[in-house]
Amino acid sequence: MRFLLAPDSFKGSMTSAEACAALREGIHAFDASSEVRAVPIADGGEGTVDALVEILDGEKITERVRDPLGREVNASYGWIESDKLAVIEVAAASGLPLLHKTELDPHQASTFGTGQLIKSALDKGAEEIILGLGGSATVDAGTGCFQALGVHFFNEKKQELTMNGGALRHVNAIDLADMDGRVQEVKWTIASDVTNPLLGVSGAVHVFGPQKGVQPDQLEAFERGMRRYAEALQKASGVDRREAEGSGAAGGIGFTLSSLLADASVKSGFDLIAELGKLEEAVAASDFVLTGEGKFDRQTLYGKGPSGVATLAKRYGVPCIAFAGKIDDEADIRTQSDVTAVLPIVDEPMTLDDAMRNGPRLLQKAVQRFLDVYIAGQYHKEVQR
Repeated sequence: MRFLLAPDSFKGSMTSAEACAALREGIHAFDASSEVRAVPIADGGEGTVDALVEILDGEKITERVRDPLGREVNASYGWIESDKLAVIEVAAASGLPLLHKTELDPHQASTFGTGQLIKSALDKGAEEIILGLGGSATVDAGTGCFQALGVHFFNEKKQELTMNGGALRHVNAIDLADMDGRVQEVKWTIASDVTNPLLGVSGAVHVFGPQKGVQPDQLEAFERGMRRYAEALQKASGVDRREAEGSGAAGGIGFTLSSLLADASVKSGFDLIAELGKLEEAVAASDFVLTGEGKFDRQTLYGKGPSGVATLAKRYGVPCIAFAGKIDDEADIRTQSDVTAVLPIVDEPMTLDDAMRNGPRLLQKAVQRFLDVYIAGQYHKEVQR
C-alpha cells in the first residue's frame, strides 16, 4: 500500500516531522513493504522549520539568542544550502513555547531574538528568507526584531528606546538609516494565515493580545501604544499599512514587515508547504492519506492543516484518516469535515501530561490499530465474496 503522511504538529507533544516519523514506524512495523511518503504540515508557526527542512532536505542552524524576556537561549532556523534559503519561525526565539504561562509579560516581551536569527541567516549568505509568524509571545509589532537589525527608536526627548510591548507608547521618531541593507536585498516570503488589520477590535491587540498576557483592563493602553507606533512608522517609511490584510499578525509584526519590506510576499503557511512539498501530487499517488493534530475540533474545520489535507484527498477519492490527541465531543464535527475517519491516539486512561509526553508512541500504536481494523475489513469482504 502507498501511504502519504501529512500531519500537523501535536502542539506541546510532537512537531509535524516527529509525527511523520511515528506514523512511518507504525506502518512499517505492520508491513515493511508499504511505500511511505511524508509531507509534514505547518501553518507558519511552531513546526514550520522542521517541516520545510525535511521536505527540502536542509539542516538546522542553532544560535545563542535572546528569548522574549531577554534571556539567552538556543534557537534554530532551517538552512537549505543549495538555494541559500533560510526558514525562520518567530516562535523559535520569540514564541509562546519559550515561556511558562506565569511568565507572560507583554510589557517586557520583545522580538529581538528573531532579529538575531535573521542577522545570522544574512551573515550565512541567505538570498531568500521564509519567515513564519505563528506563535509569538509579543505585542511589540516586531520593533525588537528590527532594532536587532539596526533600526533606532526614539522618545520625545530623543532618547533611544529599548523596544518591547510597553515601549510602543513612547515611540516618537524612527531612524531607518542604519537598518542592515541586506534586509532589502533578499527575497522575503511571509508565512501567515492571519488576515487581521493592525488596529481596532479585530486587530493585533484586541484579538491576539490576551493570549500573550494582555489583561482586559490593559487592552486600551496597548492599543494606544500600537497606534502611536504606527503613526511614527508611517512618517519614517512613507507608507501606511495599518489596514493592510495581515498587518495584525504576530502582535503587529505583519505591519512592520509590510511597511519596511517593499517586495515581501505573503502566503498561507499551509499553501506554502503544500506547494514546496508537492502535496497535491503526493495525494493523487496514494492509497491512504494520514493526517492529524493535537485536538480535532471546530477550529480544524476552518484551518488549513488537516482540513486542507482532507479536502485534497477527497478531491482525488483517497481515504483520509485523521489522528488526534483529543476529539471534540460534538457529533457533527467529523461529518462536517472531509476526513474519512477521526481516530484518538490515547488508548487508556492517562493524564494530559502523560499523553503529551508519550505522543509519538501513542501515535505509532494508533496507526497499527487502524491497519488491523482495515485488514480485518478487507478479509471480511473477501469472505463475503
